[in-house]
Amino acid sequence: METNKQQNNNEGYIKFNLYWEQKKFDFSDEQFKLLNTTREKLYQLNLIGAYTGGIGFGNISIREVKNRFIISGSATGNFSELKKEHYALVDKFNINENLIHCIGLSKASSESLSHAAIYAINPEANAVIHVHHKKMWEKYVNTLPTSDKKAEFGTPEIALKIQKLAKADNGIIIMGGHPEGIISYGKTIELAFRTLIKYYNKI
Repeated sequence: METNKQQNNNEGYIKFNLYWEQKKFDFSDEQFKLLNTTREKLYQLNLIGAYTGGIGFGNISIREVKNRFIISGSATGNFSELKKEHYALVDKFNINENLIHCIGLSKASSESLSHAAIYAINPEANAVIHVHHKKMWEKYVNTLPTSDKKAEFGTPEIALKIQKLAKADNGIIIMGGHPEGIISYGKTIELAFRTLIKYYNKI
């Protein structure tokens, strides 16, 4: 098990518990194409990418079966194109314990808990997209469904707040306690992307 530390501006550091089975897992070429085609569009729009210094942002995932899902791995925002080894399979999680279990050659990041929260509460959601965009966030915070600002990134609290909002099929959530953070979700990855771009195009 790895215990990753993440900086929290108000409280120093928080713990994210990651059980990572570092081994290859296979998924279909069709699933890979679905993920990569959409991710490349998001990367070109700088909705997924990396900040100066190499800190990556943004993730994309699709449900595999039940609450298992395939997600782009930690720090992959540094790459314009991904290979299969850049994805991880999240097969178990516990939001209250801030815990993720994943399999793959890349490890899942703490952002996986937000994806997990949506898959667990909304059986209609088969794809989740998490992006960063400052202007979008500033325009839509508290206008579109927004999680509590007191629930900060990387905590069980933000995942639980997202989960409450994801009970409805709004398709988009502004992460109130995570400036720049926006999540879209839908029955298919195309619908999740379309919802996100609808609001992006209004900027």
